[in-house]
Amino acid sequence: MQPPSVAGAQYNSHQGDHMRISTVREFRDRATGLLRTKDPILVTRRGRLAGVFFPRPEATLPIELKKELFALLSADLARQLKRRRLSEKDVLADFKVWRKARREARRRR
Repeated sequence: MQPPSVAGAQYNSHQGDHMRISTVREFRDRATGLLRTKDPILVTRRGRLAGVFFPRPEATLPIELKKELFALLSADLARQLKRRRLSEKDVLADFKVWRKARREARRRR
């Protein structure tokens, strides 16, 4: 028997808690349906975690899971920054340049 799905996303059951898994392409193509769900969605790209969507209200996930996800995602971000030899100041400076260019482009419209 196939596990139930919503808008093509996989469905996993962990002792009554629900977590949907979707590829980036599925998430993009079926965003309207997926964003209406009340369950969190793990978004993967080529089998690796690309992101996590948490629906409102925030109370849908146990605080322990939120803390664990935050720790995992923070550690992954730190590894990526270290690998690319970037500091927080580098990231913020790059964002500032991007935001300025975006605002200027909007003004030209």
